[in-house]
Amino acid sequence: MTSRTLTLGDSSYPLVLPNIRDPRLHVAAVIITIHVLGQVGLGFVVSVPQILAAILTTAVIEVVLTFRQTRSFVWPASAMLTGSGVALILRVVGTPPDDHWTTYGWYVFAGVAAFSLLTKYVIRYRGSHVFNPSNVGLVIAFVVLGSSRVEPLDFWWAPLDPWMIAAYSVILTGGLLITRRLHLLALAATFWVTLAIGVGILAGSGHCMVTNWSFTPVCGYDFWRVIVSSPEVLIFLFFMITDPKTVPTGRVGRVAFGALVAVASTLLMAPQTNEFGTKVGLLAGLVVLCAARPILDRVLPEPRSAADDIGRFASRLAYGGDARAGVARGVIRVGLIVAAIFLVGVGIVAAGTPARGTVAPDVAEVLDRVPHHVDPATFPTISVEQDVLDFDHTMGGPGAQQLLLTLAENLELENQALLRRDGTILTAVDHGDRLVEMQGRLASAVAAGTTTIARYKIDAVRMSLLVPFGRQDGLSIGLDSQGTVTEETYDAAGTLRSQQSSPFAQTFVMRRATGGRWLDVAVLPPGAGR
Repeated sequence: MTSRTLTLGDSSYPLVLPNIRDPRLHVAAVIITIHVLGQVGLGFVVSVPQILAAILTTAVIEVVLTFRQTRSFVWPASAMLTGSGVALILRVVGTPPDDHWTTYGWYVFAGVAAFSLLTKYVIRYRGSHVFNPSNVGLVIAFVVLGSSRVEPLDFWWAPLDPWMIAAYSVILTGGLLITRRLHLLALAATFWVTLAIGVGILAGSGHCMVTNWSFTPVCGYDFWRVIVSSPEVLIFLFFMITDPKTVPTGRVGRVAFGALVAVASTLLMAPQTNEFGTKVGLLAGLVVLCAARPILDRVLPEPRSAADDIGRFASRLAYGGDARAGVARGVIRVGLIVAAIFLVGVGIVAAGTPARGTVAPDVAEVLDRVPHHVDPATFPTISVEQDVLDFDHTMGGPGAQQLLLTLAENLELENQALLRRDGTILTAVDHGDRLVEMQGRLASAVAAGTTTIARYKIDAVRMSLLVPFGRQDGLSIGLDSQGTVTEETYDAAGTLRSQQSSPFAQTFVMRRATGGRWLDVAVLPPGAGR
């Protein structure tokens, strides 16, 4: 930092500006570059005002608090890192895609960023903050607000094209240089290797998760590959775990900390069946270990002491600190270590039981108790694009008819959910943005006492393969449809009060997101698949 003077009225105050060699500026340069790539080429569903709301909020709070303590104006480097970190990971459900300047949900970014920063001043241990501010703030926001309001950045960003290669290059180059300079490279490497092993055990047991960007549930090897190569995991590794203020200062402590964060994250990820829970579990592993750091400080070697050496610590584990103690004692200690590692592996497999195998919910009970009959004889001829047949040859002919029948049933079941005030019907036929939209309509109907439903008569359908919500989502089927829609309005007693028919042209988006039934995931403007 470089000091100058700022004069306000009759008073002069020290002005502390950043030094070009400050590692925090280098971290900020990497994160801001990722923000720019996300806006320009990666299709991040976050706007410039949302990002600025998080960064400026933390900057103002830090400047005010620092001025009260020191009577000087200090460049808020750490606070702005907290704000930019929050904006990089946080997403507000409902943010319009491809709108770089929308102010939608800006206050959520400002609130989460402010809360994150304030934890640094409220929760302290030995004169320093306990938690990485952006990490603990994000985890609490996700848990409290829930997946219907907020969500973390996706594990998978986009296909491996020049934009993604640029993103990986920035993250890896910047992360390696910064962690090496801060002597945290061993911590980062230990975390990644341990996480790869833990997630490998989880994937080998048949673990699956549902995601918004995958056509079907992500299971087994694909689950392992997505996690260990995720750019979000790399950002967590290089720029969140490796906060010098919240990790042990000793060499042994840092390696142990990295390994234990990976174990905690894996155990918290294991029971999750969807990407939201998996991402929160990953982030929460760091919260758990930061909270346990006082215990680690007691059991690990004193920093910079003679015992603070990886080789000596390993010898101490194996031989009790005396390599001449005998082969038998060494074998016993190594056996205990192996047994402990085995038990961790067993714990990971046991914790993953809820997410093992198919994660498709059983919707038979819902479908059986709610009438949703649709006559396929009323369907028009379906035009199927070649890209759909290339992806799945069974989607031609009867396959296309079956998918259109499922769409028609889903639309009717949505109507029944609104009329019956039954949200469980919606979760059986909708997913993603469509589910959020329909749940909002249901809540509005309950509050207003009147319900409006839409009955569709489809006259023409063109089926195509599409990416509906930008580059961060995977493949879906788009049914570009035209026909007539009749809107019917019912009062609280279920009496039809009015109806009105009009032409419609829309693209219904469907995906087997849970591995079971085809679900409605969005309704887009006509021609969205072209």
